[in-house]
Amino acid sequence: MRISVIGCGYLGAVHAAAMAKLGHDVIGIDVDARRISELQAGRAPFFEPGLPELLTEAQQTGRLAFSTDLAEAASAVVHFVCVGTPQRKGENAADLRYVDAAFSSLAEHLNPGDVVVGKSTVPVGTASRLADEVREITPEAVLAWNPEFLREGHAVKDTLTPDRFVYGVPSGPAGEAATAALDEVYAVPLAQGTPRLVMDYATAELVKAAANSFLATKISFINAMAEVCDAAGADVTALADAIGMDERIGRKFLNAGVGFGGGCLPKDIRAFMARAGELGADQALTFLREVDAINMRRRTRVVELTRELAGGSLIGKRITVLGAAFKPESDDVRDSPALSVAAQLQLQGATVTVTDPEALANAKQRFPELSYEPDSKTAIGRAHVLVLLTEWKEYRELDPATVANQVTEKRILDGRNVLDPVAWREAGWTFKGIGRP
Repeated sequence: MRISVIGCGYLGAVHAAAMAKLGHDVIGIDVDARRISELQAGRAPFFEPGLPELLTEAQQTGRLAFSTDLAEAASAVVHFVCVGTPQRKGENAADLRYVDAAFSSLAEHLNPGDVVVGKSTVPVGTASRLADEVREITPEAVLAWNPEFLREGHAVKDTLTPDRFVYGVPSGPAGEAATAALDEVYAVPLAQGTPRLVMDYATAELVKAAANSFLATKISFINAMAEVCDAAGADVTALADAIGMDERIGRKFLNAGVGFGGGCLPKDIRAFMARAGELGADQALTFLREVDAINMRRRTRVVELTRELAGGSLIGKRITVLGAAFKPESDDVRDSPALSVAAQLQLQGATVTVTDPEALANAKQRFPELSYEPDSKTAIGRAHVLVLLTEWKEYRELDPATVANQVTEKRILDGRNVLDPVAWREAGWTFKGIGRP
């Protein structure tokens, strides 16, 4: 099929390359000329494992191209809209300016029978409104909503071999046509057994909001348990292992630490709460306010624990923060707990050095007042306290005996509970985890 992908940021660039890998002819469109130039050269404009290789492979087949000219989308029959929906400044609600602009501009280039597919995370009710707008301009075009469930660091795999497809479509022949088109787009993974669920627009939109809210709730739940474990002298990791063996609960996303960040979970649960309020159902989601509050409180708690490790005061202490990205295998620093903690430590008088394998360029743009060092060995040198906040493999595999020779004081806070406390303590370190005695 001939496919266009509108918006070539994190979601769109991966989706465009993956669709070409599945055998389709794809044109990726974005207003950012620099980003398009990078993609045309086969370079990923952000760090995502496997994406550079996928881009190169797809472009060598001749099935993948990029452009800033939206008119080039006119030859496609299926159009994926993959633009961002950030949080509005000063509000919890989602900012839909980019989605609205993309649909408005694309509508001028649609042909009868085209299928427009929204993949952006939007408040419930958005698809129905946009479907009306598309029909006004091109009556025979149809809108579908196909939410994405990508994990940064695993986006290529999640796109090529997802755990499910969700189609939000209208009723009647239009919905049948949209379903058939999406089935053709995803013919390869569907043939491999990937399940698909077909539903109405509103339910499809709510699937993504509900999924992210549930994941955020699991993370905040175990972090609340970590607070109780700290007070009781219990071990939250052993607790998570035990309750995670219950198949109704599961062990995934039960890792206590500094909390979640990134460009999805924080903004999505806030937008979900805002939209529920607009619908008069705000009481149904009041628990998400506490989920958000617990998550943000973890950052303050990590600062408090670091101050305790430093002897009660951060003034004049050299603190090395291991990690800047909100999660490993990513250079995304949006709402990064690591950078938030680093900034708070510096405000309280510490001399802070941040290191990260991939995210320092982005971190410098967000927090230019912090000091950055790409070489972790140099960053660790002469530190009074190490604070591990992004669980990159190289930090998980640090040798405590070797690192002991590089620092001024052997004190470490494991903000992700990924290190072996026994090994570090045996090497002479004062070690503190989250919710661990």
